[in-house]
Amino acid sequence: MLLTLFAAFLHASWNALLRAGADRLWSMTVMCLAVAVTSLAIALFLAPPAKASWLYAIFSAVLHVGYNVFLVRSYQSGDLGQTYPIARGSSPILITLAASVFAQERIGIAALSGIALVSVGIISLAFKGRKRVVPGLPYALGTGCFIAAYSVTDGIGVRLSGAPMAYTVWMSALWGILMPLVYIGLRGAHSLFTFRPGFTMSFIGGLVSLLAYGIVIYAMSGAPMGAVSALRETSVLFAALIGYFFLGETLTIRKMLACVMIAIGIIIIS
Repeated sequence: MLLTLFAAFLHASWNALLRAGADRLWSMTVMCLAVAVTSLAIALFLAPPAKASWLYAIFSAVLHVGYNVFLVRSYQSGDLGQTYPIARGSSPILITLAASVFAQERIGIAALSGIALVSVGIISLAFKGRKRVVPGLPYALGTGCFIAAYSVTDGIGVRLSGAPMAYTVWMSALWGILMPLVYIGLRGAHSLFTFRPGFTMSFIGGLVSLLAYGIVIYAMSGAPMGAVSALRETSVLFAALIGYFFLGETLTIRKMLACVMIAIGIIIIS
């Protein structure tokens, strides 16, 4: 629990670094380069994971690229304190519903009440009356879909791998390589490899993101996926506070209550 809460804080921190950047797609790609370089360096000293997990690692890497693109797009039009809770808060709901549909898991009264709390919290963040106050709402919800997809994929993959750290670094290396290729396809190699202000902070953000998700994958290797994912998403509270203290975002009573509702609902779902 302590490791996962620490990962939640780290996750909110690197998202704040991304949100503060001027060119968020470039910043995200530099983060992925840091992930790729570090992961490949570590992978050289580890035995590869079991072959049964390789397909999951590849699929997860592709899902992570989609997550990166949607996350960047959501931050282009919304505050960290709004888009982050919507993206992270929607994923436990999606995981719970997917488990009900595809794995015939029964959703109990407690889980339903948690889903209701998260839903109300998200709606109160995204809407004010009938007016939508988060322009990037579709991208924030799309980000939540990618989070749910890669969380389940990695939860299965790491258990098949027999080696949580090896699975993490190989999956992260693939993800870290794919994202720069996507960037080059969109903007060209010269744009990516031209040094500009913010490179160092983005690179550090990549290392923080790798550590944060590595902790989560390690936790999922021995604990229920839903519980770990839900506890990680309490990072919505960290994001709201970081946005207020370091990014100059407003922290209204409505926004704070919504974040608390989402966090409580996530814990209940777990």
